[in-house]
Amino acid sequence: METKDAIKSRRSVKHYDPDHKITDLELNELLSLTTLSPTAFNIQHWRFVIVKDTDLRKKIRHVAWDQAQITDSSILIILCADLKAWEKSPIRYWEKAPKEVQDFILPAIDSYYRDKEQTQRDEAMRSCGIAAQTLMLSAKSMGYDSCPMDGFDFSAVAKLINLPDDHIISMFIAIGKATTEAAPRAGQLSLNEIVIENSF
Repeated sequence: METKDAIKSRRSVKHYDPDHKITDLELNELLSLTTLSPTAFNIQHWRFVIVKDTDLRKKIRHVAWDQAQITDSSILIILCADLKAWEKSPIRYWEKAPKEVQDFILPAIDSYYRDKEQTQRDEAMRSCGIAAQTLMLSAKSMGYDSCPMDGFDFSAVAKLINLPDDHIISMFIAIGKATTEAAPRAGQLSLNEIVIENSF
């Protein structure tokens, strides 16, 4: 499937075949493609919690407005971000770069993030947003549908998955085989309304 076709056909699907299982090979390919998403300073803040345990999925559904896709999708991914990834051995992100690049970029990372909690959070959420779209388009290209979700109790889910204190939850993404077609697009704003040339 061409990228533009995946973009046009990707929809937020709510109803999935609960009996369909995604293979480990497919899941590995899906996540490998997603990790090619860009991040500031190549920090790769994202952490993908793959919820396979049936009982845990039921508990999550209970704090997610009882939405069926939590339990019925082939895979439920809780997309999280490590807010302190910038200071956790940042050489890892640049180990293949020339030393002169490392000598420049590592202090730049520290300067950009240190003591700037809002920047840390903003950048992590931007990275997760980019990764989420890559994940959903990759899923579509592999014959799967998806649904990004934020309709849940973030604090309750954090407790259920033992989320570390220096991490945040960005969103859920449910992926699976649709049992019903998505409703027609409800209304796209025209480019004239959303595109501004140079300034407002």
